[in-house]
Amino acid sequence: MHLARFPRVRLFPTPTPLEKLTNLTRHLGGPEIWIKRDDCTVVATGGNKVRKLEFLVGEALAQGADHLVTQGAVQSNHVRQTAAVAAKFGLKCTALLEHRIDTNDRDYLASGNVLLDRLFDATLEYRPGGTDMQAAIEAKADELRVAGAKPYVIPGGGSNRVGALGYVGCAQELMQQADEMGLKIDLVVHATGSAGTQAGLVVGLEGVNSGVRVLGIGVRAPKDRQEANVHKLAEATAEYCGLRGGIARSAVEANCNYVGDGYGIPTPGMAEAVTMLARLEGVLLDPVYSGKGMAGLIDLIRKGEIGKDQTVVFLHTGGAVGLYGYQGYFDTQLAG
Repeated sequence: MHLARFPRVRLFPTPTPLEKLTNLTRHLGGPEIWIKRDDCTVVATGGNKVRKLEFLVGEALAQGADHLVTQGAVQSNHVRQTAAVAAKFGLKCTALLEHRIDTNDRDYLASGNVLLDRLFDATLEYRPGGTDMQAAIEAKADELRVAGAKPYVIPGGGSNRVGALGYVGCAQELMQQADEMGLKIDLVVHATGSAGTQAGLVVGLEGVNSGVRVLGIGVRAPKDRQEANVHKLAEATAEYCGLRGGIARSAVEANCNYVGDGYGIPTPGMAEAVTMLARLEGVLLDPVYSGKGMAGLIDLIRKGEIGKDQTVVFLHTGGAVGLYGYQGYFDTQLAG
């Protein structure tokens, strides 16, 4: 798959680090756990959306756009990174934020990602939970066109066939690192939500015939819907890349047992995972995505569903700035 065929901007130095979590491996008694540090993608404290934005903004600039329009939850990592990249390229950014969590907590509503959105000069508009957010951003783009702007619409999470190219590239990068290090990877684990990261990884790893299994730990949708969303996008991405033969449905696997009461709502497992990684490895996870993803990995290891003789790579999708939106929750956890 020749990704240089597609419009792209370069936003961060590659490759991101691939590091062994020696203390966590020892603490859990195996398997051997490594971490792919996509929290180190530099822009606006980093995160997985930066890889997607390289291709999305590349296409936007190629089309002559002057305004990015996107959406996410109030504490959206994607919106924060999109706003920052827009500022970098002199583009305007409008973001619609959905109230997916029913809360009046000022930390959640005004701190963390929201504060950074404002610093990057994004125009923020709010929508109630349950809004059709894709339709909402399309309508907003229509308004901007009438006003004379040239908007480029980016779906939630940057998750379409263009954005997923970022994780096709990440898969290629990971395998090159592993080969150079002599590291045989059995399993890649990560948090899966809007589907683009997992779809891109699956396409990239299938495309090089890696034999590496990908397991997404769901953060929002139930298993059947999550897997269907990922597979649909993986198929579209494979076709876009020119990968022949498509993507087998069996290549897409999600475990959605760690969502808890809903998207963005804290769980004890997430709190344990965030605290464990901070105190054992000095690594900060986030409360919505990587914290629940790591909680799933830890639990599956404890249950013996991931073998002690395996080598696992956890893909860190970033988002630690979101911790500031959950300060009250962590104050209670740490005091206990």
